[in-house]
Order: sequence, then C-alpha cells, then structure tokens
Amino acid sequence: MIGFHGLNNSYMFEDEQIGTYRPKIEEIINRTPKDHKDEDQEDSDAVSLKGRIVTNLIGHITNDLAIGKKIKSGELRKRLKEPKWKVPDCFYTEDIDMGDFTMKLLGSKENPNTERVILQLHGGGYMGAVRNAYYVFAGLYNEVSEGCCVLTPDYRVAPEHPYPAALLDAVASYKWLLDKGWFGSQIILAGDSAGGGLAMCLTMYLRDHKMPMPAGIVAMSPWTDLTASGESYETNYEKDPLFGNTKDSLIYVNDYPGEHDRMDPYISPLFGSFKGFPPMLIQAGSIEMLLSDSVDAAAKARSQGVKVRLSVYEGMFHVFQMGYLNIPESKRAWCEIKKFLQIVKEEE
Repeated sequence: MIGFHGLNNSYMFEDEQIGTYRPKIEEIINRTPKDHKDEDQEDSDAVSLKGRIVTNLIGHITNDLAIGKKIKSGELRKRLKEPKWKVPDCFYTEDIDMGDFTMKLLGSKENPNTERVILQLHGGGYMGAVRNAYYVFAGLYNEVSEGCCVLTPDYRVAPEHPYPAALLDAVASYKWLLDKGWFGSQIILAGDSAGGGLAMCLTMYLRDHKMPMPAGIVAMSPWTDLTASGESYETNYEKDPLFGNTKDSLIYVNDYPGEHDRMDPYISPLFGSFKGFPPMLIQAGSIEMLLSDSVDAAAKARSQGVKVRLSVYEGMFHVFQMGYLNIPESKRAWCEIKKFLQIVKEEE
C-alpha cells in the first residue's frame, strides 16, 4: 500500500505489483553517503536519504539487471498488464468511450470542487498506454486542487498510432470538456514527460486554431525536444538513472514522429512559439537527461511574456513525482503544485 498524507486528506491507494524482484537494501544504503541531513529537511539544495535510496535503486535496476534495457526502451511499459484499478472509497470514476480511445473521469464523492477541472495527459514516451499510476496521480491532483474532477484520456500511442494521433486525442479530450459546459478558463492542463510536452503542443494547437485557452499548465519533466539536442543529454548522460548510459532508450529511438519533422512544434513544442500561453509550472530533476527540455522551454516562454515557474529539484530523476508522498522531494513537488493552482485561481 502507498500512503498519502499531508495534503488535506490521508487516503490509501492500492499500488500495483510489478515483478517479484526485491534488491538487497544493504546494497542501496551502502551507495548512499552517510553525511546526509534529516530526510524531511526543508533545504532544497540537499537530497533526502529516501530520495538518494530511490535514485540509486532505479539506477541499479536499469543499469545492473537484464530488465533494465526493456525499461529504458519502453518495451516493458508497452507490454505491462495491470489489474483493474481499485477506486478508493472517497472517489467515483466514469469511463468514457471516445471511439478511437477511452477516458476516465475521477471525482470526489463529497464536496466536489466545480470551479475547475483538470485534464491530465499521461507520460510514456508516446509509446506506453495509461497506467494505474496515473489514476493515483488523478487522486493526488484531486486533493491538491481541493476536489476538482480529473479527466485522464488513454490516448493512442506509437508505433500503431504515430503522430498526430496523440495530439488529436488530446484535442478531442479538451473539446469534450468544452462540450460539457466547461470554459477554457476553468481547465488546467497537467502532464508528465511526453504528457507534459503534449500539454504544450495542445496549447499551441488551441491558440493556433483560435479555441478557448486553458487557465494554466502543470508540466512534470516535460519532453519538449524530441531531437534530443539539449545540453543535459550530454552532461547528465552518466547521471540519469532511468535513461542514462545508452542511446537505445526511447528518448532516442521512438516511433511517434513517424516521417514527420521532429522539430515540428506540434511534436517538439520547444521549437514553437509560447506567445499567449497561460501560466506554467514546470518541474524537473537536476540529474535527468531531459533537464534541458524544461530549462530551455521555460526560458523561451519567459522571453515571450509567459508567466513561468521553473523548479529544478536537486538530485532528482525523471518524473520523481511518481514517489507520490513517500519521498520528501516528491511531497514538496505536489505541495508546490497545490500552491500553483491556488495562485492561478487568485489571479483570475
């Protein structure tokens, strides 16, 4: 079980089991410096003990074990079979059939917040379908937004459905919310990795087609440059525990663009214009290879007049928010998201 504490409620979510491998905890601890500070420290420039252990554990699995290649390439994610997600008693869910894809709407049974709605676009390198972890994310987004409904589309992915399938499904999901009576100014876009980049691509599409714009964007480690041209692809090559030390990972070998130019802004939003964008919160880990995707996108957006908060968490890996509330850095990131949503609401 994964415990969620400290963000208004103390709900428990069922966690999926993936395999039976259990590393020797002594191996992980021995890789961790002994001169660490308290794990709940507020010093954002230091890495917590739990954060170090999780980072080293990921690196051990992806670099030292045979399964690591399948994780980095996205093959494991592509083939992952999970049991149906067990909905916590505090929520209700509704499955929505869109024809080409499906969506799941999660909401609070008691005291729902009807002022806003969150459209969550999942990660997975445009190659992996939605996972149970993203319904846990939906629950957390519900909590930090004080009860907003969260819509999570299981958009089409490559190689069966290359570009523009994911973007078209994201647009269809947004239109569905508009058709249900939501205004653009009531919609928050949220996404991690490919989903974070897709949220930006969607916003560019909405602007270019003169559609209602969202109120804000939350992007966790967004994949904004599918050409992998950023500085951190080199500087963090040996540091990144998830994608590092190989050119065979899905960030280099990916079927999503197909025959299209990877610099197309609807594929790599870094190469597009951010003019007219709503406020954005961009979070990234300092040791991930995709760090430049966040830093460069934030810098470009700021230069074009967009309100952007960029938070780089020291020693953290790609989408470290998957630690939920179990590691201090992830908990701090979710608290920051809560604050961002409050600020966006206050600045209406």
